[in-house]
Amino acid sequence: MTNDHMSHIPASMEVSAKHVHDGKLTAGMLPSGTRVYITDVGVDPVEDLIRAAATVRGLGYSPVPHVPARRIESEAALDARIAGLVNEGGVDDILIIAGEAPSQMGPYSQSLDILQTGVADRRGVNFIAVGGHPEGNPAYLGVDVMNVLRDKLAFGAQSDAEFRIVTQFGFDGKKFIDWAKALKADGIDTPIHLGVAGPAKITTLIKYAAMCGVGNSLNFFKKRTGAIAMLATKHSPEEVVSPIEQAWLSGETNITQMHVFPFGGLQASADWLHERGSYQTAPLGQAHA
Repeated sequence: MTNDHMSHIPASMEVSAKHVHDGKLTAGMLPSGTRVYITDVGVDPVEDLIRAAATVRGLGYSPVPHVPARRIESEAALDARIAGLVNEGGVDDILIIAGEAPSQMGPYSQSLDILQTGVADRRGVNFIAVGGHPEGNPAYLGVDVMNVLRDKLAFGAQSDAEFRIVTQFGFDGKKFIDWAKALKADGIDTPIHLGVAGPAKITTLIKYAAMCGVGNSLNFFKKRTGAIAMLATKHSPEEVVSPIEQAWLSGETNITQMHVFPFGGLQASADWLHERGSYQTAPLGQAHA
């Protein structure tokens, strides 16, 4: 299967609740229906995340809040969060992750624990994203992350929700493509949304890469940037995106979308997407959404 009917890979965007509440995300900034992921790094009360989701929905986008397992204090707190997101936030799509918390705050240590509660199905969540880690995951030292992914997708096969894989950002497009090919060769046909960093200063990207544990990709990136003088320049995502887009166009992998981390600002990433023609968002509710 190829994507000849579309010339540019669709995109989603990541924002913080603060971005939303401060008005940095505006109507018309992105195509209507674009998935907008709302991060949860432990600084926003759940009520603020729910309110951000409702605002994102009101702007004409599809809110995808993060649900971080290690930050959920109890089964009751998990149910209340999902119920609030669905009923008040207009959410039918979530990203379940382990979550980088200093310590586990409740009964859940990983995303599979959240999935196995069945709360997303009970509360009517129709679409669920789970994390994929092309470069491994520092939080799972000594654990086969591919087996972790298989366990999550095995649960997904029994769920009423439609599953997809969303990855952390990286700078080595070929490594991402090889990882996607390996999943397909292993019989995994779940749609993959690959993370990419939007336009930003190189120093900014290095800071976020170190924070997010994408060290291998960061080393690749540093080799490519070369001289120290390059650190003052801006990074264009095209070197990463172009090979990914070619793989998407060819249909040789399950890559169906890219997920943009706007480290250089929401407007800069939105402008880049418009300039390159990635207006579309892969539609929800289809086989490769």
